[in-house]
Amino acid sequence: MSGATGLVLRPFLYRMAKGLLVTYALWAVGGPAGLHHLYLGRDSHALLWMLTLGGGGLGWLWEFWKLPSFVAQANRAQGQRQSSGGGTPPLSLIRFAAQMIVGIYFGLVALISFSFMANFYIVGLPLAVGLGVLLVAAVGNQTSDFKNTLGAAFLTSPIFYGRPIAILPISLAASITAQKHRRYKASAGSETLSVRLYRLGLAYLAFTGPLAYSALCNTAATLSYVAETLGSFLSWFSFFPLLGRLMESVFLLPYRVWRLLVGDPGCSSSYFQEWEKLYEFVHSFQDEKRQLAYQALGLSEGARNEDIHRRYRELVKIWHPDHNRHQTEEAQRHFLEIQAAYEVLSQPRKPRGSWRRTFEELHFPQEGTGGCGVG
Repeated sequence: MSGATGLVLRPFLYRMAKGLLVTYALWAVGGPAGLHHLYLGRDSHALLWMLTLGGGGLGWLWEFWKLPSFVAQANRAQGQRQSSGGGTPPLSLIRFAAQMIVGIYFGLVALISFSFMANFYIVGLPLAVGLGVLLVAAVGNQTSDFKNTLGAAFLTSPIFYGRPIAILPISLAASITAQKHRRYKASAGSETLSVRLYRLGLAYLAFTGPLAYSALCNTAATLSYVAETLGSFLSWFSFFPLLGRLMESVFLLPYRVWRLLVGDPGCSSSYFQEWEKLYEFVHSFQDEKRQLAYQALGLSEGARNEDIHRRYRELVKIWHPDHNRHQTEEAQRHFLEIQAAYEVLSQPRKPRGSWRRTFEELHFPQEGTGGCGVG
């Protein structure tokens, strides 16, 4: 009798394994951090939400109606412990669009964090974009072919080589390849929560660590590069005004939230005015960085390029570690400081108003004046 009762109750026990109310509670409390996906065993989805804060909040809200199906899928997987079946999953335009967006997002983060590396545009950028696309492809019970997706990203990397816009064709090619090779995940044994958290933690640190280092230890250069990258990226959308405005809304969202929190109602919501305030903020960091660079080389502000180059060669000879073996640590510190200062002063500095041309192409003419001291 007990055996028969167990057979009868087993399906109900599997359905109760993951509770819908618990899932909704975790969605409400820690949804943007992916807690509900972690509870349901959807680790790829949890990592995606951790790295994008719930898809910018929009994906988190949209999931409110999808949670029952997520719970049912998790319970079926727990009860069956087998693959979802042969064949190919249905084509999803939403998943394809998400792969494109996350691929671009990963590419932009890589540009900020690793663009100083040699051969970045041929190795680092396609790798970052391809991993972003594969992360979305692995959400739920689906996945895609790792080698083919990354191969498409690397093969596309020479297009627009050396320019931020190279992210677009790389993400497009990787997304198309990931969709072409989509399949259901194979069966896998259960893992302990500690192992899953360890793996998610390593992936999270690999993504956020270099970005945090760039932002905290090289703030001025990071802000400058972010501004220039966004300017170059958005200038491509001058031929598609509506799409350009949509992309600007996405990029400006963190700034608008910050302005709302600090209580700065004095500026209207004009895109042009908001970008000007951001760029003025960035330029303030650039000015301070150049002043410190001049001081490190012992030059007055506005020195000619010839003077900068000559002074750099003199200081390098003086402080090269090979010539200062009796004070290696001090020489190494001065040597690195001189190189960093020379790199800052060697970069061509755009006029303070040069960025306007990029954004004037994206906006109506009447948005270029008025409010917030815009001339």
